[in-house]
Amino acid sequence: MPPAPPAVPGVDRRLFLSSLLGVAAAAGLSGCAGGSAADSKAKGSASAPLATSVPSGTSLKIASYQGVQQLQFKLAGLTDLPFTVSDWVNTGAGPDVINAFRAKSLDLANNAGIPPIQAHFQGYDAKIVAIDITRKPSYVFATKPGSDIRDVQGFKGKKLAFSQGQAQGVVLLRALKQAGVKDDDVHLVPLTSNQFFTALQAGQVDIAPLANSQAPVYLKQYGPRGAHTIPTDVVDLLNLLWAPTSVLADPAKAAAVAAYVPRRAKGQVWAYEHPDAWNEEFYVKTQNLTPAQAQSITALANKPYFPPSWDAAVKWEQEAADLLAEGGFVKRFKVDSLFDRRFEGLAAKAVPAEYQR
Repeated sequence: MPPAPPAVPGVDRRLFLSSLLGVAAAAGLSGCAGGSAADSKAKGSASAPLATSVPSGTSLKIASYQGVQQLQFKLAGLTDLPFTVSDWVNTGAGPDVINAFRAKSLDLANNAGIPPIQAHFQGYDAKIVAIDITRKPSYVFATKPGSDIRDVQGFKGKKLAFSQGQAQGVVLLRALKQAGVKDDDVHLVPLTSNQFFTALQAGQVDIAPLANSQAPVYLKQYGPRGAHTIPTDVVDLLNLLWAPTSVLADPAKAAAVAAYVPRRAKGQVWAYEHPDAWNEEFYVKTQNLTPAQAQSITALANKPYFPPSWDAAVKWEQEAADLLAEGGFVKRFKVDSLFDRRFEGLAAKAVPAEYQR
């Protein structure tokens, strides 16, 4: 990993966008600026009623980071898709997904609530088509080796790994606000989440938010050297599926997305209800974790909930957008435009009642 960008206190954090996106993304911003709205107008309307069947020959390019989606479908017996998946794209980080959308190498992706806000800020038109809710924290704050930081109050004056375009960034901002720590009291280091682990190892940052699935691996290696985690009760509420508006304006592709949404929900329920099989097939066989490490991850897993109504999700997304705006990271806007309500309720109808809330 190249040296981390310098820590950026105060108002300078408004300049993060270019650091976060990198040269490739900057090229995408200039070279593909009309890639969503113009395509939508050319193909049709993204508000037309969804077709009841998927036309023959329809295909989608779907994100499947580390092969999770294919494996869930295989294990849960959900491989009978009524369309072709022309590519399962191994990408997960929000900035990478947005770049792939712009390059037309990806049609559908799963992320947290922040990437759609970031895409809107960049002028890229995409919509949310499915939602599931998390009730427990998905991230912990990890310290660099040898750190004596024990709580969020101890973040003052420290270098914190920060990605404004990803869930980890807003989790950090929410934790700071909850603890009464002002953004100007810390040094935010612009990184993407795939750089957090290495930045901690090298001592380039004092703190980074790590996913629950990452923390055991990090602590196994660096816990003996004084690294530890700081849990909080900050929840990243939304997991979502989203797609470029140009994709959703294509009636055939929109119908394929509508067919995919219920199957994805069923796959998530299957993985939650079969933790032993999921631990063995995914964490042990593909991630090289020990059974004990896998069990420690699934013990923290959120039970998936698929709300029939998206009203609470829209409210949370608005709060997240407002929080980013307060920090000067994006401009204020109404997030209602990010949700394609044609798909509302499709996931909830596909799962048992205990998962419908």
